[in-house]
Order: sequence, then structure tokens, then C-alpha cells
Amino acid sequence: MDILSYSAVELSAAVKEGKVTAVEAMEAVLSRIDERESDINAYVTIDREQALKAAAAVQEKIEKGELTGPLAGVPVAVKDNLCTEGMRTTCSSKILENFVPTYSAEAVLNLEKAGAVMVGKTNMDEFAMGSTTETSAYGVTRNPWNTDHVPGGSSGGSAAAVAAGECFFALGSDTGGSIRQPASFCGVVGLKPTYGTVSRYGLVAYGSSLDQIGPLTKNVADCAAVLETIASYDRKDSTSINRKKEKKDTDFTTALVEDVKGMKIGIPKDYLGEGLDSEVKNAVLAAAELLAAKGAVVEEFDLSLVAYAIPTYYTIAAAEASSNLERFDGIKYGYRTEKFEGLHDLYKKTRSEGFGAEVKRRIMLGSFVLSSGYYDAYYLKALKVKAMIKKAFDDAFAKYDLILGPVAPTTAPKLGDSLQDPLKMYLGDIYTIAVNLAGLPAISLPCGTDSKGLPIGLQLIADSFQEKKLIQAAYTYEQNKTKCVE
Repeated sequence: MDILSYSAVELSAAVKEGKVTAVEAMEAVLSRIDERESDINAYVTIDREQALKAAAAVQEKIEKGELTGPLAGVPVAVKDNLCTEGMRTTCSSKILENFVPTYSAEAVLNLEKAGAVMVGKTNMDEFAMGSTTETSAYGVTRNPWNTDHVPGGSSGGSAAAVAAGECFFALGSDTGGSIRQPASFCGVVGLKPTYGTVSRYGLVAYGSSLDQIGPLTKNVADCAAVLETIASYDRKDSTSINRKKEKKDTDFTTALVEDVKGMKIGIPKDYLGEGLDSEVKNAVLAAAELLAAKGAVVEEFDLSLVAYAIPTYYTIAAAEASSNLERFDGIKYGYRTEKFEGLHDLYKKTRSEGFGAEVKRRIMLGSFVLSSGYYDAYYLKALKVKAMIKKAFDDAFAKYDLILGPVAPTTAPKLGDSLQDPLKMYLGDIYTIAVNLAGLPAISLPCGTDSKGLPIGLQLIADSFQEKKLIQAAYTYEQNKTKCVE
């Protein structure tokens, strides 16, 4: 069996059984990178020597019986806004082009403890601001299904790497759909957990009240295994939730059960209206029919406030970004302009030269909505609408176990199309951003392709801490969709 055809969990099992070694798996991934990376550009940084050395060390521990988990020996890619000790972390920005952290993100440490082996750092929209992975200072990432198209964003490098076989799974971050949308565009599985489930320690912040780390994987079983590994309470993160103390289980692999009988699934009518591509709509409704055929109760309902999600999200996210990005000033670390006169000029020139256009746009928007005279009119009002959106979801989950809908209005657009019209790019997040505003978990999984052969994603949304329902329904759909294809 070709090593790259294994899923992450299958590979780990094969390593433990002696069918393949962790070093052979890493060599297979590096060979695939050599073949495809010039076309795709999924990675910003790869340390081949260190990757092979780490794989050999993990192999030794597996043979001694010290590593027994479902990800031991598996090559993983990490989005370039997650700090990695001794390896460059750039956020795909010129301003951090030579930044090498002295510590690793908690989620990365959890993977390393489980025996996963890091390949490198994946490309992304600069500081996670974008939906196409075209705003990176290190070149655009291309969709492995069709290199004329975008892979989505901001975790486009992670999604593309998984889809192209350049790793077995990857970590991404999701502020307004940045795991789920690229997962949809690249035909892989992506899950955004409940806010606070995965520690944000070591994640370079974009919107602190919205950001959450999650997995991008080949299938739902891998997704459950990765989430189970990275979910942990962390005292270093003030927003981290101790789910064990709250009796909110994190043994997500136990939810890999093929059963949705009696599960109530609601489809918001607002998600099926104007702007949704007909091929995407048909694929999503066909997925709903499959779940209904397996015993789920599926019906349409009204989910209010959808129209207000985009302005609310961009107001809050930009405000938090303008505050979070103040630290990048050329003083302590990162890029510094060469010629300047005085401190003020140093700040101005460093930030002008170091940040890209989209990041500058959001910093200016955020500074404006937080400024004197506009705070109440914009930012405070956005926080009130955010609370109303959460209430609308609470009301929906009083009636339904899950909400079903599309991930994005269309399949992956062509390279260059979205950057010509930033507003159109923002509108592409309409089905994903409300999930972050409400702190909810959601999963994207493939549900077909359009007439151009590009993947279509199905989104399932659950109430807080109900990832197991997501995984169970997604696994049921995935298993039966596979049977239909066969």
C-alpha cells in the first residue's frame, strides 16, 4: 500500500505494526513536497534535517512502547501563526520574516507529546487576514484540485498540504471560517472547536475573542483523533476552559459511531437564499437528504440576524486586530526599517513597509471603530449584536441538535478574483463567521464537486461543547456517502 494513501490514524497503526516506519512516512511526505510544492506553495518553512531526525526519535520511542497514541509517527504541518520553538514563525508577513520563537504553542506541544512529527510551517493570509491565501508575503498558495484556483483562507496552506498529500494532517486557526472554508475549497475535513477548548497560548492573535485552533484532516476519524489530542486546559491561556471540570467530555473518538436516528437537524432558510450557487445548494440539500434517510429529522427554519453577522464580525475582528498588532513596531523583534529619524518615524516606516495592504486596511478600520466619538456607534453596537446572534443560536439549539448548511456560497474562485473586490471576499464568509461570534463548534466536510470538478463543503454546527454530535453526524454522512459512491 502506498504510504501517502493512509489516513493519519491508519499510518500510526501501520507504524506500530511494523509495516512502515515513521522515517519512511516522513521521507514519503518530503518526496511529495519535492514533486508538488513548486506548483502549490503550501509551505513557508520546511526543516528536512530536523523532520527526519524527529521521525527517527519517535520511531525509537514507538518501538520501546513509550508512544501508543493514534498519531504517533505521523507527519503534521502547522499553520505559520502558531509559535514553534527554534523554527521560524512569520504569520506570512514581512514584519516577522526572521522571527524564531523561544517556545512552542500549547497545541503544538500536545501533538509532539503524542508523537506526531512536524514537517514545517504552512502558508497563510498575512496575520490570518483574508479568505484566499493570496495576501501572504511569501507568494500565493494554489488549490491542488486546480492550480488556477485559490485554496481558501486563511489556513489555505494547511488545507492544500493535506489535500496534496504533503502531510497527513495539519493545524489551522479559525477566526471567521479560516479552517472550514479552505477545508471546503480543498475537499478535506476541517473542524473549529468550541471557543476555549484548545489553548490559544502560542497562537499569534488576530481577533482574541474569536480565534480558535483546530484540525484539517483527510477524514472524520482523523479529525476526532487530532482534536482529542490538542484539546486541553491551559493555565497560560486565560480563555482556556477546563472541560473535565465542567464535565464536558473531550474523548471525541468515542463519537465515531454511524448513527443519526432521531437527531434533529435544522437548515436555516436564510442560508439557502440569494447568492448561493445552485450546484452548492443542490449538494448540501442532497447531504441533508442522506442524513434524513439514515433516520435524522431534517427541517428548514428561520435563523434571524444572519444579515448582521458580517458587519458585526468585521467591526469586532478589526478592532481586536488593531490592538493585537500594535506590538509589531520594529523595536523588540521582527522587521525594522533601515532609514528613520526618531522613534515616531521608526514606527511609521517599519509598519508601512512591513505590513501588507489587507492588514493595513483592517488596522485602520479597527482603529477607527475604537476611536473617540465612534466607539459607541460601532464597536459597542457590534458587541450588542454579537450577544443577539448568540441568543438566536441558543434558541435554535433549544429545538435542534445540529444546524446544517453550506460552508461558502461558491466553490473556490480563480486566483486574483477576490482581491479585486475586498467586500466580495468579506461576503464569502457569510455562513461561517456567526459560528465564531457565538463561540460554537462547527465542521466542514466534502459533499461532492461542481461541474468544474472543484470540491463542495457541507457545514454542520452544534451548540457549545457538543463536538461529539458534530463528529457522529459527520462520520455517519461520510461513511454512507462512501457507500453510495461505491
